Amino acid sequence: MKSLVEAANIQKSFYPPAGELKILKGVDLSIGEGEVLAIVGASGVGKSTFLHVLGTLDRPTSGNVFYGGKDVFTMDNTSLASFRNRTIGFVFQFHHLLPEFTALENVMIPGMISSADKAELASRAEELLNELGVLERKDHRPGELSGGEQQRVAVARALILNPKVVLADEPTGNLDTATGEDLFTLLLRLNKDKGITFVLVTHNESLAKRCHRVLKMVDGRFENNS
Repeated sequence: MKSLVEAANIQKSFYPPAGELKILKGVDLSIGEGEVLAIVGASGVGKSTFLHVLGTLDRPTSGNVFYGGKDVFTMDNTSLASFRNRTIGFVFQFHHLLPEFTALENVMIPGMISSADKAELASRAEELLNELGVLERKDHRPGELSGGEQQRVAVARALILNPKVVLADEPTGNLDTATGEDLFTLLLRLNKDKGITFVLVTHNESLAKRCHRVLKMVDGRFENNS
């Protein structure tokens, strides 16, 4: 399997008044194209911090992240933001949809940021909402949607610019069991049908076992890497 993303010796510290707080302590990871990788572990061990670094939302204290062999943290912040918008999709536990916009408009937002053609963007957004089973809700605002519908809209938003990888932080964590399983099945179908690479942080080990690979993070490092 060809490598898509490489993380090399990622370390991340924060500096509250009490002194240095080391969160990531030398994390190495290779993610293959088309892989579905689950990261599990207790709260506070660094899973979300690592996902933020992997998604270039936060810079590491030291270490490197390579996409297609390019060290992305050599970019300035403006270039990095453009790269992130074009290359990486994000799905979070809380959908972060903008309440004043419709489902369709929320899906279109990443494309609007990148100045994509509005008509083409709307067509692509409708296509995604249809694939995700919520097209009939396109003109509804987030407050009018169920939790599962909101997360499907968030997934469509993550996919609007055809990212190389989608990073999902507890995507089912705010949903009931049945709805969460439905969403997870949807993500696996998108991987199978479209070859989208997913990295999923989850507390749900039964869902994690359905992924291609599961890594457990313990105290800022991966316990295994198989």
